[in-house]
Amino acid sequence: MSKDQAPAKPYKPGNKKKEDEDPGKLIKPPDQLELSETELKEEITRTLTAKNPHAPENLAHYKFNEGAYKVTTVVNHMTVHFVIEGCLEHQDMDEDESQTPTEELSEEASREEGEDSEEEGSGDGGEEEEAGEDDIPDSVASKANNDEPKCTNQFNFIERASQTLNNPPEGRGCQTLPPPRCNYYATAYQWDIYDVYMAELQKQEMMKEKQKDSDRDKTKKMMLIETPSDDVTKVSKSAKLLERMVNQNTFNEVAQDFKYFEDAADEYREQEGTVLPLWKFTYDKAKMMCVTALCWNYIYPDFFGVGLGSYDFSKQGRGMILFYTLKNSTYPEYIYPTGSGVLTIDIHKKNSYLVAVGFYDGCVCVYNLMNKGHEPEYKSTVNNGKHTDPVWQVRWQNDKSLNFFSLSSDGRVVSWILSKKELLFSDAIRLVLDYSVSDGPEGIQNLTAASGTSFDFHPQIEDLYIVGTEEGKIHKCSKNYSNQYLKTFDAHNMAVDTVKWNPYHPKVFISCSSDWTVKIWDLDYNTPMFTFELNASVGDVGWAPYSSTVFTAVTTDGLVHVFDLVINKFQAICQQPVVNKKKTRLTHIEFNPTNPVVIVGDDRGSVISLKLSPNLRKKPKGKKGRDLVEGPEAEVAKMEKLLSLLRDLEQSPV
Repeated sequence: MSKDQAPAKPYKPGNKKKEDEDPGKLIKPPDQLELSETELKEEITRTLTAKNPHAPENLAHYKFNEGAYKVTTVVNHMTVHFVIEGCLEHQDMDEDESQTPTEELSEEASREEGEDSEEEGSGDGGEEEEAGEDDIPDSVASKANNDEPKCTNQFNFIERASQTLNNPPEGRGCQTLPPPRCNYYATAYQWDIYDVYMAELQKQEMMKEKQKDSDRDKTKKMMLIETPSDDVTKVSKSAKLLERMVNQNTFNEVAQDFKYFEDAADEYREQEGTVLPLWKFTYDKAKMMCVTALCWNYIYPDFFGVGLGSYDFSKQGRGMILFYTLKNSTYPEYIYPTGSGVLTIDIHKKNSYLVAVGFYDGCVCVYNLMNKGHEPEYKSTVNNGKHTDPVWQVRWQNDKSLNFFSLSSDGRVVSWILSKKELLFSDAIRLVLDYSVSDGPEGIQNLTAASGTSFDFHPQIEDLYIVGTEEGKIHKCSKNYSNQYLKTFDAHNMAVDTVKWNPYHPKVFISCSSDWTVKIWDLDYNTPMFTFELNASVGDVGWAPYSSTVFTAVTTDGLVHVFDLVINKFQAICQQPVVNKKKTRLTHIEFNPTNPVVIVGDDRGSVISLKLSPNLRKKPKGKKGRDLVEGPEAEVAKMEKLLSLLRDLEQSPV
């Protein structure tokens, strides 16, 4: 050290007075680097980011569920530089007795620190004595004179390599030896992963089913607990039986007529008959609605369904489905209110608790009479093939699967299959005015859609069916051909209201229309075999289940017409008014499958049951007064004999 350079003095608080005298003077360290003005003005920026510059940017991993390599968008940028494992042990533990320091060692350590501080204070020289101990309150000497012992830890735990003091938790775990490890290698194929996923899905489905069963049991228990002691549901079956007994006693005369009455006046009428009114079925909430559909139950022949809606399309509203029995005419057995008007219903012939329904808004539903509640079990929506126009006809198929067809004004004939949870649909055919249309500009075919009004399946050939349209045509179609008709009949001048196959003859069907006519057709001829004009719009026709030559029709003037082609080929053998033609119109008629009874619906929500007199259902006599042979073959021969007389005329077969 040179003479010019004075020894560095220790920092004292008293030196601040000299520096504060000239605040504008800058103290420059002797080893500071000399920089020019341009270098001083230069700005050097450095940006620190959390991204790792050495991390890869385009990583690709193979995904087994998609079967392809996919680029990974997320890359880990964290880098670990130092890892240390620590351990904390409780002081009261037996394993820690050898490691716990005694209080004597802590006192000696505090004394040695005090002696070291005194020696450092005496060796500093006279300059510190000149400054005085009073001027330095935080000096080392003052600390040495402090007799208070050092509190290393005020809690009952030991510090180990820790600078901060944390409150101990309520529970403390002990570190044990790590579990043994081993390396395992295996190859997982795509089918192995698929099997594991499928097994997991089956487990989840089983758990859901068990949970549903448990929920049902809970609800049943809750219902049993919540139901009061005077609940009527416990005696509902007995109450229904009692109600039927009271009604049969009240309407005893009608019940006797239904079972035993035969009109004796028919013996004096050779070719005429009558219908006897039996019960009238009405419901107070359905008086302002129109009967749009009737259907009998084939397993329970005293049970039938009624669809209620409106044919006035400017006044559409709610609808209703009612189910009556001949054993109780005062009140329906089942009531299902609907948000849209009902246009058609059909009861399954084997599973009689399933009822297919078509609505004015284009929706088709399936109701299950065994379920409680008023909501359908299956319902079509916009996402699963709902019609865009009113549904005029639904018909169940006689195959093994639960399948039915629907016809709408949008020209679609749709096949519906009942799956576990939803309706599966497929278009059987789209009705157009003419399939043989020339191509339009740019190769586009101009096909105009036709509006379907009624259809019926062949009783013997499952793939064959006929469709009536609003344009007055009848198309012969097959489920095997979805792009063309097998044959077309120019049937009526107005819309075809109903088409039905003969239940016995495989080539005969009947049709009716608002042009006042009823026509009987043979598939081999373009012109009708029989034509009957009834002087009013015909609402519905139906074949008798016991004869191939008997059919009925209803007209809007309130008349019921019964025809038997064997007795009279030109006019009806019974024309009887049922309602007042000025106030009420008849809309539908349906034969009972076993009893000589028909039901007739009107536009005021009422259904009237009628019994046919003996002349309307008598069997023709054979030679020498013997009855003809009964059975389907005899009925086919009876109809074929009538058709053969007409085929001899000048009609060209196709």
